[in-house]
Amino acid sequence: MYKVKVYVTLKESVVDPHGSAATKALQKAEFTEVQDVRIGKYMEVTIEKTEKNIEETVHKLCRDLLVNTVIEDYRFEIEEVEAK
Repeated sequence: MYKVKVYVTLKESVVDPHGSAATKALQKAEFTEVQDVRIGKYMEVTIEKTEKNIEETVHKLCRDLLVNTVIEDYRFEIEEVEAK
């Protein structure tokens, strides 16, 4: 069994209104050293072992369902775990 950690972020060219709001709020709260915040998503997906290539499966899962690849980038980490 695999535990896959998927990290999704907006592409650098995409404006991040949530990140801008967080930056302003932190600076108002006297965290003046904070220059920029970018907000993203984190997901954990548990995948059963099969004959399929796990990396190809995760790429397809991300591209087809979890990520809007027009405006978002993604990366992932795969960890083999024992079945529960």
